[in-house]
Amino acid sequence: MNKKIKVLIVDDSAIVRKVFSKELSKEKDIEVIATAPDPYIARDKIVQLKPDVITLDIEMPRMDGITFLKRLMKYYPLPVIIVSSLSPKGSVLALEALDSGALEVISKPSAAYSVGDMSIQLAEKIRAVASVYVGKKENQIAPGKSAETSSLAVTTDKIIAIGASTGGTEALKTVLTSMPATSPGIVIVQHMPAKFTTSFAERLNTLCKMTVKEASDGDTVANGIALIAPGNYHMLFNRSGAKYYVTLKKGPLVHHQRPAADVLFNSVAKYAGANALGVILTGMGSDGAKGLLKMKEAGSRNIAQDERSCVVFGMPKEAIKAGAIDKIASLPKIAQIALNMIYS
Repeated sequence: MNKKIKVLIVDDSAIVRKVFSKELSKEKDIEVIATAPDPYIARDKIVQLKPDVITLDIEMPRMDGITFLKRLMKYYPLPVIIVSSLSPKGSVLALEALDSGALEVISKPSAAYSVGDMSIQLAEKIRAVASVYVGKKENQIAPGKSAETSSLAVTTDKIIAIGASTGGTEALKTVLTSMPATSPGIVIVQHMPAKFTTSFAERLNTLCKMTVKEASDGDTVANGIALIAPGNYHMLFNRSGAKYYVTLKKGPLVHHQRPAADVLFNSVAKYAGANALGVILTGMGSDGAKGLLKMKEAGSRNIAQDERSCVVFGMPKEAIKAGAIDKIASLPKIAQIALNMIYS
């Protein structure tokens, strides 16, 4: 009999604790071993029960979730999934939590985000992070919007399409901060709830030489601009004459996700063909594999992050198995390899 994943739910809301416990109890491979209304009680239960995964609210009384998370990562590191509201404050704090060592973020159920959708995604995220080794967090030095690090020539028709999920916020930071201001236009799907992508894009924009923004419907894809698909919207790549642009739509979930990498990649294959390069980064599941294969069939070249540098080697693994990948590379090398490949 397979061992169940032991989960501790930490949230000051009794309703949230009850809903999460009820939904997760439906999963045969997951066991909620305890709940805690605040970090002090959680601390004792962690020592006593040794959970495999913690779901953690970040806005709590007595001790906020960020402070607790930082102490946890220092003294007793283990996989943490952040549970947050869709408020602007919640999204900013969630990104700080990811910087502090949390592996995933999920939004609490709301009018735009049902309990059913939440429970499916939460269970998948728990499975994805349960086997992840969590060690000390290494700080990365971001170059910021200063001098160029590449002498690459400006072009008008090359684009890079990137898909990522679990661990992707840090992976994208590594890739995008290594890109020059003259980089080809970049379109990105990072599995992340609505509102969170706004804060994520704003933070990256302060770190990168490129302009990074959450995409709006009709935004032009151009050199020096990276567009991140907004949470709860699929992003499609389009072309009108010589102009590239993106459109946003709701539509059904794909791979239980909206946005989904496959939706973006399929549209890139249709409208960019050999002028595109695809990149698949760390993440759970198989989203992106079929779309990257279509891109390759249309003439693009594609890169997958290697297993060693991935937080979760799911999406890259499936893309490799599908025969969609031309190059497998460690995370720190992906940006330069991508630039070399797209201009060769």
